[in-house]
Amino acid sequence: MFCVREQSTDQARRQIVPLQASDLDAWLDSAGPAAKGWVRAHEFEAEPGSSLVVPDGAGNPSTVLVGYSPEAPTWALAGLPAELPAGVYAVGGDFSDETLSLFATGWALGHYRFDRYKPGKRPACKLELPEHLRERLEIFRDAMFRVRDLVNTPAADLGPEELAEVAAELAERCEATFSAVTGAELEKEFPAIHAVGKASSRAPRLIRLEWGDPADPPLALVGKGVIFDTGGLSIKPTSGMVLMKKDMGGAAHALGLAELVMRLKLPVHLRVYIPAVENAIAGNAYRPSDIVTTRNGTTVEIGNTDAEGRVVLSDALTLAAEEGAARIIDFATLTGAARVALGEDVPPLYSRSTGQARTIQDLSMAIEDPLWHMPLYRPYKSQIQPSIADLSNTGSTSQGGSLTAALFLDHFVPDEIDWMHLDIYAWNLSDRPGRPAGGEAQCLRTMLAWLESEYK
Repeated sequence: MFCVREQSTDQARRQIVPLQASDLDAWLDSAGPAAKGWVRAHEFEAEPGSSLVVPDGAGNPSTVLVGYSPEAPTWALAGLPAELPAGVYAVGGDFSDETLSLFATGWALGHYRFDRYKPGKRPACKLELPEHLRERLEIFRDAMFRVRDLVNTPAADLGPEELAEVAAELAERCEATFSAVTGAELEKEFPAIHAVGKASSRAPRLIRLEWGDPADPPLALVGKGVIFDTGGLSIKPTSGMVLMKKDMGGAAHALGLAELVMRLKLPVHLRVYIPAVENAIAGNAYRPSDIVTTRNGTTVEIGNTDAEGRVVLSDALTLAAEEGAARIIDFATLTGAARVALGEDVPPLYSRSTGQARTIQDLSMAIEDPLWHMPLYRPYKSQIQPSIADLSNTGSTSQGGSLTAALFLDHFVPDEIDWMHLDIYAWNLSDRPGRPAGGEAQCLRTMLAWLESEYK
C-alpha cells in the first residue's frame, strides 16, 4: 500500500490532490477547460470527505481530487483505496511531513480487510511516500491491523492459550522475553485471575513480556484479556453478549502499543502484563457475594460477576508495581458507562496528573485519535467500599460506573507510580472510510506520540 518516492518519476504518477473548498477555483483555473468542465459537470465542491477522479485527454484516470479540512486531514484519503484502480499514486501539493503522514495514515487504514473467514478483494493501489515516512507508517499499519484482527477473531479461535501464542510470536519477532503463568502457580500467585477464569475449560493465565535495557526507564503496559465474557453467573442477555469476543480488546491494545515501542526502539525497559481468561459459567464459577483475595491481599466482594475485568486487572497491576514500573498504562474494555458518557469513538483517560492528562488529550485531538480526560474523583471510592471486604467490584449506585471502576484499579497501584487507565471500546459500530465496522485500535497513535515525547 506504500512505495518509496523516486523524484525522477514523480511526474509519471497519478496525482491525489487534497483541496479545501476555498482552493478549488484556483485549481480549476490551472487545470484546463476539459478538466474544469468535468469537475463542474460532476458538481464537485471539495467538501471534506468527497472525491472525484478526473481523466486525462485519453480518458484514463489521471488526477484524484479530494476535499479535506486542515483541522481533520486523517480520513481525507481513507475511502480512496476501495475506489481507485490499481496503480501508484502520489499526493500533490505543498504539505508538511506531519500532514502527509496523517493523509497516509488514513490511506493505510483504508486498506484494512478482515478476511480470515470470508476472503475478499483487497485494494491494489499504492501511495508514494518519502523513505523517512514510509517505514514508520508501515510499523503503525502493522500494529493497527494486528489489533483489529485480534479483536475481530471469534473466541472459538482465540482463547487464553492462543492469545499467549500471539504474544510469544511478538516477543520472538521483537527479541523480547515471554512467559506465562498457569495452573496451580496461577492460583497461588494470582488468585483474582484464577477466580475469574477457573470456570472455563480453557485455562486462564498471566502473560508477561519483557524488552529493552534494564538501565532505561521502566514502563509497564497492562491489558485486559477476557477473551469472551458471558457475564458469568450474572449472565448477560444475548444482546449484551454478542460483541463479547472484543472483551480482550485491552490486551490487543497493550500488545499493539508494545509492538510500536519495540519496533521503533523507544529507550525504555518495557514489561507487558495480560491476564487472559474466559468468564464462563460452570459449577465452580465464582459467585455474586463471594470474597476474592487478590495478589496484594486486598479482599474484594463480588457484587456482580459481569464486572470481572477490574478483578483480573488487579493482580496484573500489582505485579507491574512489584516489578518496579515507574509508569503503568492500562487498556481495558471495562465499562458500558464509558460509552454512555463519551460514545464509541472517545475513550476516557484517567490519570493521577491533570496536567499530563490534558496534554495527552490535546495531542489526541490534534492527530484525530481522540480520548478525553476524566477525573479520578476520590470521594466516590466510598461507593465501592462494602462493609465486609476492602472493596466491591461494583458501585453502590448505577451512576459514575466508569469512574468507580477506575478508582477500583487505582487502589492496586502505589501512589508514587505514574498510572493511567484507558476505558476503551475497541469497536466500530458502523462502516466509515478507514474504519470498517468491527474491531478498532483506539489511542495507539496518541499514546505512542506522547511516549516518544517523554522518552527521547
